[in-house]
Amino acid sequence: MTTVNLKINNKEITAEAGQTVLEAARNNGIHIPTLCYLKDINKAGSCRVCLVEVKNARTLLSSCTTPVAEGMEVWTNSERALKGRKNSVELLMSNHNKNCLSCKRNQNCELQKLCEELGIRDNKFEGEKTERTLESASYGIVRDTSKCVLCCRCVETCKKVQGLGILGLENRGFNTIMGPVFNKSFADVNCMQCGQCVTACPVGALTEKEDIDYVIDAINDPTKTVIVQTAPAVRASLGEEFGMPIGSRVTGKMVSALKACGFDRVYDTNFGADLTIMEEGNELLERLENNGTLPMFTSCSPGWVRYIEYEYPELLPHLSSAKSPHMMFGAICKSYWAKKKGIDPKDIYVVSIMPCIAKKSEIQRPENKTAEYVDVDAVLTTRECARLIKMCGIEWNELEDSNFDEDLLGDYTGAGVIFGTTGGVMEAALRTVKQKLEGKKLEKVDFEACRGMAGVKEAEIDLNGTKIWIAIASSMSATKPLLEEVKAGTSKYTFIEIMGCPGGCINGGGQSIVSSKVKNGKIGYSYKELRMKALYDEDELMDVRVSSDNEQIQQLYSDFLEKPGSELAEKLLHTTYTKKDKFNIL
Repeated sequence: MTTVNLKINNKEITAEAGQTVLEAARNNGIHIPTLCYLKDINKAGSCRVCLVEVKNARTLLSSCTTPVAEGMEVWTNSERALKGRKNSVELLMSNHNKNCLSCKRNQNCELQKLCEELGIRDNKFEGEKTERTLESASYGIVRDTSKCVLCCRCVETCKKVQGLGILGLENRGFNTIMGPVFNKSFADVNCMQCGQCVTACPVGALTEKEDIDYVIDAINDPTKTVIVQTAPAVRASLGEEFGMPIGSRVTGKMVSALKACGFDRVYDTNFGADLTIMEEGNELLERLENNGTLPMFTSCSPGWVRYIEYEYPELLPHLSSAKSPHMMFGAICKSYWAKKKGIDPKDIYVVSIMPCIAKKSEIQRPENKTAEYVDVDAVLTTRECARLIKMCGIEWNELEDSNFDEDLLGDYTGAGVIFGTTGGVMEAALRTVKQKLEGKKLEKVDFEACRGMAGVKEAEIDLNGTKIWIAIASSMSATKPLLEEVKAGTSKYTFIEIMGCPGGCINGGGQSIVSSKVKNGKIGYSYKELRMKALYDEDELMDVRVSSDNEQIQQLYSDFLEKPGSELAEKLLHTTYTKKDKFNIL
């Protein structure tokens, strides 16, 4: 490794050759503010917030694009650097919608923090503002260009993380705005609705469409029985909305808070995850035994499902027909649970607390409609859940732990918990499939090859003497090479887990937004790994860790569904897919 010696603020440091001044500074505990910079994704230097003074340089330089050099002398806090930086932010604010108090990103806005940090109190530059585009036609994402700072973090995230590139800059000069092609709606282009652009946005230009009011109306409707279910990844992120450390597991507090909000029943989507494994595992075995279409793709990530329908419709036969866990839960809730409780399904209102923005569009898919009613009535993201709790005046820190309701749909296994992280669905499926094929309890339920944050993981698995190759991918940029192999007929895999977001649901577009300044967590873990650890920790604490061992799931089949893949199970728990047109440019 080649190194160079330089000075930053008169402090002698050593940096790797090829590093930027910003990277060298951060590695040595020297803070330089940024806005457009996003590690490994965007370092355009366009916002001019990270300006520094470099000896003998004619102008101030952007530290995120300036490479270190031997003998370089840099000042991050000189009068000239501070004035230049402040001027850049004041110019950004001159074209910004300053309705901070009512903005969803209030108190978690990087531009707001910069203004505080730089002591910006007055509107130094006043004048005309760029014409606003406010667009909310899609089920999941709202775009407000009056808050956009043209940092291009969303653009580069869509391009590099998801390999789509549906976002770009429209027009020129003062009239430049960010948006889908031809300034179309997110609803009219090949958008996954994953929300990674939302979490990449440093301000409130991109946010999730909020459904809190519909939920409050349902809770206060005396004719409705309102049931809430929480996805596994939510418990690993929700605490961050209340100031708790990243990776805090808040299962008990979350349940107490939701009960205090007025929900009639509080259940865990992990029950639906266990049910998904039963159906998906049975589907895999049937394909193996009957020369079905292989490899089989998992289908629980709605962003991924949208992607394949737009980008690889010819591969749709490879996609499992199993609905996602929360959709299965909703379908069972409005059939089996309703029958047992003597409640008309039309009077049941199911709310899903999800780490995912794409779930909002998933519940609207006509292919997912079981009967005359939808399986799930509303989806709130982790962030929306926190807002609901705060609106209800609940003191988070005062909450005691509570348990989920246990009647009929209340049991879940450790396998359900790990659905929230990349590799978790695969591991959960392997636990059940291997145990079924071997005809005995597993001595070891952990499949270490499925774990970790790598974009693609693979392993050869022995299923009672039959060896298969499995693969696990998260984010579409990591997934695409696997899809190309399948398309070319050269894939060696039997089963492939695919998650739309990098790291899986723990990093979903609806999770707590982590500031770009603290993307790396404590003790060497990233924020994604800290959330992942919270789920694996809960899995290890469970007495039952294999989905097929869930006694309530067994009772559900005995009393109602008969068996995985039965006619009724197909009707309630499975779905279909259709090719989607990307967009019409005319």
